[in-house]
Amino acid sequence: MAVVLSKRRVIMVDNIPMHVQPRSVSGSEMRKRQQPHIEGPPQDPGPPRPNTCCLCWCGCCKCLWNADRGEQNKPPFPMDSIEEQHPTLDEVVSWARSFEQMMRSTEGRDIFREFLRSEYSEENLLFWLACEELKEESNPAAIEERARIIYEDYVSILSPKEVSLDSRVREGINVSLSEPGQLMYEEAQLQIYTLMHRDSYPRFLNSSVYRDLLESKRGSCLDT
Repeated sequence: MAVVLSKRRVIMVDNIPMHVQPRSVSGSEMRKRQQPHIEGPPQDPGPPRPNTCCLCWCGCCKCLWNADRGEQNKPPFPMDSIEEQHPTLDEVVSWARSFEQMMRSTEGRDIFREFLRSEYSEENLLFWLACEELKEESNPAAIEERARIIYEDYVSILSPKEVSLDSRVREGINVSLSEPGQLMYEEAQLQIYTLMHRDSYPRFLNSSVYRDLLESKRGSCLDT
C-alpha cells in the first residue's frame, strides 16, 4: 500500500518503504506542457513575398524582374526591318560589313542574341530592344508602365540583368522617373548600342555561332 505525504511519494519495494523526490520541471518544459499539442501535416508556407523594387523598400509594390515575362523579353522590332526567317548568303555576309545592317535584321538580331547569351550579356540587346519599343508607345499609362519595367529590369542596381551605364546617365534616368517619357532612355540606349558595337560585335564575327551559319549558307549555295 502506497501512502502520499506532502510532496513526497512512498513506494514499497520488496516490502521496504522507499521515499522518492518528485522530478523538477524546468520553466521551458512547463510552458511546453501548458501549450496545446496539435498534430497534423505541416502547413504550406504559401507563395514567397514578391521582391521589392529599388523605389520601394517597404514591400508594398511588386517587382517584375524575377517574374517570367516570356514574350515581354522579346519586344517587336519597330524599325523597317526585313522579316528574314531564312537569310541568304549575301545577307549573312552583310552582317559582317555593318553592325547596323545586322541589327535591322530579325534573324541577325536572333543570331547575335544567341552569341550574347553565351557571353552572359544578353541583357544589353534586350534593353536596347525594350527602349525601341518604348519609343513607339503613345499611351501615357503604357509609357509609364514600360518605363518602370525597363528601370526595374535593366537599370536598377538590384536587378540581376543590370546593364552597364555611367553615373551621369543613371542620374538623368532617375530624374526622368518622376515624369517618364518615350525618350527617357535614349542616351542610355545609345551607350549600350555603342558598347555592343565596339565590344561584342567583333567577337561575334569571330565566334562559332556566326562562322557556322556562314559556312552553312555557303554549303547550301554549292549544293544548288
